[in-house]
Amino acid sequence: MKMNGSNGLALILIAFGVLIILGKLGFILGPLMGYLIPIAMVALGYFGIRNGSRFWGWLILTVGSFALIGKFAGIIGFLVGIGLIVYGASLFKKRPGVY
Repeated sequence: MKMNGSNGLALILIAFGVLIILGKLGFILGPLMGYLIPIAMVALGYFGIRNGSRFWGWLILTVGSFALIGKFAGIIGFLVGIGLIVYGASLFKKRPGVY
């Protein structure tokens, strides 16, 4: 069988469908299944932009990016908290010539 772009897309869609169904049934990947669709949206948006469908590509990429930011909100908040602690602690250090 000769592979072309539509066959590749069909295989990717079938693989994502199988992963989603297995995730809903509780098999493999478990909590990582929630990240699959936003990552796929970002990838599809990127490929859409590269292949000339700029409006739809940017739209899908933006929605996927916001979904990923929502998924990573806890981690981002944790890193912001650590950054604030480190910055606050650095303000206590005395620097030469600064009073």
